[in-house]
Amino acid sequence: MRALSRASAALVAVGIAAAGVTALTSAPALAEPGTVVISQVYGGGGNSGAPLTNDFVELFNRGPAAVALDGWSVQYGSATGTGNFGANPVVPLSGTLAPGQYHLVQLAGGANGAPLPAPDSTGAINMSGSAGKVVLARSAEGLACNGGSTPCTAEQAALIADLIGYGTANYSEGTAAPALSGTTAGLRKDHGCADTDVNGADVETAAPAPRNRATAPAPCGDVGPTPTPTPTAEPTPTPTPTPTPTPPGDPCETPATHRIAQVQGSGDVSPLAGQSVRVEGVVTGDFQETDQLSGFFLQDPTPDADPATSEGLFAFARSSFKDVKAGDRVLVTGKVVEFNGWTELSPVTAVDVCGTGTVQPARQSLPRPDGVTFEPVESMLVTFPEPLTVSDHYNLGRFGEVTLSSEGRVFQPTDRPGVDAAGNARRTLLVDDGSTRENPSVIPYTDPRAVRLGDTAFGATGVLGYGFGKYRLQPTKPINFLRTSPRLPAPFPVLGNVKVAGFNTLNWFTTLGSRGASNAGEQQRQLTKLVAALKGMNADVVGLMEVQNNGQTAVQALVDALNAEVGAGTYAALAHPYPGTDLIHVTMIYKPGRLQLVGAAQSSTDPVFRRPPLIQTFRRVQGGQPFTMIVNHFKSKGCDDDAIGPDADQGDGQSCYNGERVRQAEATLGLIDSLELPNPLVLGDLNAYGEEDPIDTLETGGLTSVTKRFVPAPLRYSYLFDGQVGELDHALVGKDLLKRVTSATIWHVNADESRILDYNTEYNPPALYRPDAFRSSDHDPVVIGLTLPGGRG
Repeated sequence: MRALSRASAALVAVGIAAAGVTALTSAPALAEPGTVVISQVYGGGGNSGAPLTNDFVELFNRGPAAVALDGWSVQYGSATGTGNFGANPVVPLSGTLAPGQYHLVQLAGGANGAPLPAPDSTGAINMSGSAGKVVLARSAEGLACNGGSTPCTAEQAALIADLIGYGTANYSEGTAAPALSGTTAGLRKDHGCADTDVNGADVETAAPAPRNRATAPAPCGDVGPTPTPTPTAEPTPTPTPTPTPTPPGDPCETPATHRIAQVQGSGDVSPLAGQSVRVEGVVTGDFQETDQLSGFFLQDPTPDADPATSEGLFAFARSSFKDVKAGDRVLVTGKVVEFNGWTELSPVTAVDVCGTGTVQPARQSLPRPDGVTFEPVESMLVTFPEPLTVSDHYNLGRFGEVTLSSEGRVFQPTDRPGVDAAGNARRTLLVDDGSTRENPSVIPYTDPRAVRLGDTAFGATGVLGYGFGKYRLQPTKPINFLRTSPRLPAPFPVLGNVKVAGFNTLNWFTTLGSRGASNAGEQQRQLTKLVAALKGMNADVVGLMEVQNNGQTAVQALVDALNAEVGAGTYAALAHPYPGTDLIHVTMIYKPGRLQLVGAAQSSTDPVFRRPPLIQTFRRVQGGQPFTMIVNHFKSKGCDDDAIGPDADQGDGQSCYNGERVRQAEATLGLIDSLELPNPLVLGDLNAYGEEDPIDTLETGGLTSVTKRFVPAPLRYSYLFDGQVGELDHALVGKDLLKRVTSATIWHVNADESRILDYNTEYNPPALYRPDAFRSSDHDPVVIGLTLPGGRG
């Protein structure tokens, strides 16, 4: 059954109150636990009396297969400070680490001591010699959390391959490792093989002894989880003798000592945790290969009378130990453990195939009732006969995951009334691919086409595992996806004689290797998609966000490429009079043949705007009523050390810097008044969902959302985050211009599309790329139709 994490269990075991300690619930068998670990940390390099000149972190592959470190990084945080891991220098990693091989990461240093052996990676992290937190992350991006004052979300924790907190660290796997000194390092026991996910048990202090890739490999053998037994508050069961050794003549004659339901129990923790048992069942899911889950699921075909006890169990046993297949009747001997909330047998000491059998999947439905989890069917074969909607595919390419939901798409709770996070959770089901591969060359659910948000899944059937804090359906037969979210080659037509659009370009940079494209090939692919999107909008003026702030270079390159498609001189770019100092800025492109400028472009020097707005009044070339575009890009929701006071996360769903976004909204209203802007249209990525304070501020100030007015609620979204969609990209108009708005739409070319379809080449299979508008960005463009009166008034 679902239980305390191994780390939390260790805290209980030593009598430490869990409320006073932040402990990491480490990664479960989804990405094989502890395959690459931090095997040594030393922060006293170069200090007086130090034996070595530099701090260092040593990595070690304790698993049976090579692991590619490309795209991974080493990150560091102070023991109890408020700075996030990403606030310190991030050390990128590369190369492939063989089984038993070490990888030395040289960090900051000083004048004293001997040099390190040749490092395999170098970085500028300056570690504390006594207490700190070191993270091995499956990401090259700095984590915007620190595990203490800024807890790591489930998504962030899922990126943490290993963590060592030492000394007074407030974030660790279980109890922290001992404090270090200028002459002592923290070394993982058994030359790096020990991994109970409790730093205090796995790491000991000794003289620093850095090892690098040139060091002779020291494989650990067939490594599986080595968990700390989980204590339970339930009465201690009567000890069960270790099963009698299997008779050499017929191993199937050794009977089971327990039923699977007895192992699972009816509570959150198995009553038999830490004991060796022998159980009987039918194999329902075979995932034994090392690039899979390294084990199989078995289930008792005759349920007991208690609906609270699961009849299924996971056995951590690779095919090299004993290969089984679905339908085998097996007797399995192993130790019961609670591994990161998942009851399993590990290590398994015997697997005996004793015939065949059948198990019918248990029918399930969504949404689950309030307070009901999948606990009673953990590790069982289940089926969801109802049609379900694809509601998340963020990790499709990286981990082979999609999320399905009942009752349609899942919306952000702060985007519209009547939505709450708990209700969203009860509606959803995470579907995995039974694999530990990251960024596979063949991605599931992409044949004959990649799934889109809004598509419908039928017949989701599989075994229900658990990992990274979530129940996960590992399919045992193909899921049928029906394209019920059609791609539109152009936006829904909008009525009027002027068409206006807003579009976040997702870092269109002409400088390579900064943001956006990493190389010329990627840049051309990105440009092709952006041009296709702008050509499809065919707007008379477009407000653009996330364009490189390098004068006119980036925006003009975009205009030139667009005009090469639609005709020379069709579009022109405005020059921003005060673009600010951020790496990105807002800008505008327009059709001189359709619109004329009324006055010069304006902006604001108010420091409340980190990315100053761009303001321009237009009139049709035939004359008539003017309107004013105010393109803005409000502060993002990301948290960091500067997010304090009203800018700190208030726990209301609006995340960090909501106070600043409100101040930016107030300043925008102030510009409309002070500059006497005629017929204002505030357009852009405001980083606030539809029912959040910044939007309320603009609406209270006299502006009206045209998307709320004209776009049907099921289609009113522009961005996907954390499995929920909502509207971050807005268009709000003054009351006089509202009379001239005849229609509006959001073109869903990006939010519904998987990121594996974008211009990046690092992990995206080449065959999936298309030179079209789909996944040209991560934000959907909004398009508005205006009907403006003619004449020269």
